[in-house]
Amino acid sequence: MGIKWRHWALPAAPLALALLAAAGCESAPDARPERTAAPTAAPSTSVARVCAKPAAGPAKAPAGAVTVDPAVAGDLAAKTRNSPPHTVFWLRPGQHRLEPDRYAQVIPKEGNSYLGAPGAVLDGRKTNQYAFGGTARNVTIRYLTVQGFVAPHDEGVVNHDSADEWVIEHATIQNNTGAGLMAGARQRVRASCLRGNGQYGMNAYKATGRISGLVVEGNEITGNNRDDWERRRPGCGCTGGVKFWAVNGADVRGNWVHDNRGAGLWADTNNNDFRIEDNVLEANDGAALIYETSYNAVIRKNTIRRNNWVEGRRHADRGDTFPFATVYLSESGGEPRVRARTDKIEIYRNVLENNWSGITLWENADRFCNSPANASSGDCTLLVENTGRCAQPAIATAPLYADCRWKTQRVDIHSNRFVLDKSVVACMVDCDRMAVLANYGTYPDWSPYQGERVAEAITRKQDNRWHDNVYLGPWKFVAHDPSRILDSGQWQGTPYQQDAGSTFRAQDGG
Repeated sequence: MGIKWRHWALPAAPLALALLAAAGCESAPDARPERTAAPTAAPSTSVARVCAKPAAGPAKAPAGAVTVDPAVAGDLAAKTRNSPPHTVFWLRPGQHRLEPDRYAQVIPKEGNSYLGAPGAVLDGRKTNQYAFGGTARNVTIRYLTVQGFVAPHDEGVVNHDSADEWVIEHATIQNNTGAGLMAGARQRVRASCLRGNGQYGMNAYKATGRISGLVVEGNEITGNNRDDWERRRPGCGCTGGVKFWAVNGADVRGNWVHDNRGAGLWADTNNNDFRIEDNVLEANDGAALIYETSYNAVIRKNTIRRNNWVEGRRHADRGDTFPFATVYLSESGGEPRVRARTDKIEIYRNVLENNWSGITLWENADRFCNSPANASSGDCTLLVENTGRCAQPAIATAPLYADCRWKTQRVDIHSNRFVLDKSVVACMVDCDRMAVLANYGTYPDWSPYQGERVAEAITRKQDNRWHDNVYLGPWKFVAHDPSRILDSGQWQGTPYQQDAGSTFRAQDGG
């Protein structure tokens, strides 16, 4: 699974949030900008600033709660085993430990609640792999710091087994390896700090079945992918602040997602029905948002600033002309046959300020079910139940010709404000692109999508539209393929006819 960026083969609304005048950045091609103790300015009060000021838990044990003693190693796991379901546990102030065995995690029972007193920390001491696991439903964790666990790659520390209906609120999950948190169906993650974890802040992945009804609200998600997995495993597509896999219904709102190594938010492979709204996404090394091989989303009222400076510059310095964008839709679009709260991808009333490029709509002509170029190996679209049908000769005719590939279609981009000052981004070229394009299909030899078929479709036949936006700064536009770089007049003119009703003020961006 994961995205393949390389493009030639394998893959004027009211402002809800104040704009920030960012400082310039100079860096070597592969260097990360230096991070300070306070790497970004605080967002507006409508977005969570959780890590610096975590909410305090109850100073006294609630009536009927089981008290957990930090002086007794393994006390939390033992008392969980010996108590019935629906028990409330109150962790005293101090550093709590598990037994010194890597599999000594807590296994909650259905309906259990874990409340941390002020200063309560569950520390894995770089010995235990997991903090909370098992398959019990309806578990609650509040006011607790969980740190120092060493989950393996792609695994998580809290809710390790992706159990359903967990609630994580006012928690701090930090400085673990792997993912700080996994997700199950109808999980609620609210007002929590997901900080400095080795791979993801949260990995929304369930080995069996799909995740539905996920809520991620009012969290601060920062400094994740500390172990730089994309550098350790190039092309793995396994990094970022939050990764979503096959999630059917998610509300991601009011979060502050910043300073993550890699992408901020990444929905990868057969996600559907997302609402991503009222977030501040800033200063992530890669894209603020990637929506890949997925369906039906509303992306609105977000402030998106100073993203993709590291990864965008790295590719440009290597001579790559692909329009690496801060909002990147890869083989993703609206599909009325997949049930959701919308039947398109609508991107509106967002502010994008001083990012490395803007929005790219991309479709890899060589990526489809059963193609060796499908980075989501073994997966097929949500429109084809029997993947084996996507083969010659049937794939060359309707309905499989359309249904065997993820399509970037029915994308409506309007009422956004795009601001670019190249002196702030510290770039001369390649950071000023808005794009809709595909590659020339070549692979495999039985592909019915060879040549310019997909490039023509995504550009002119799949109802992808920009309109009624405001552009400040020297924006350029890419259509059909990376070689077609247009000015605003060409972009608005025949044959592309994009951005009707939009305004362009190149001099205002710097």
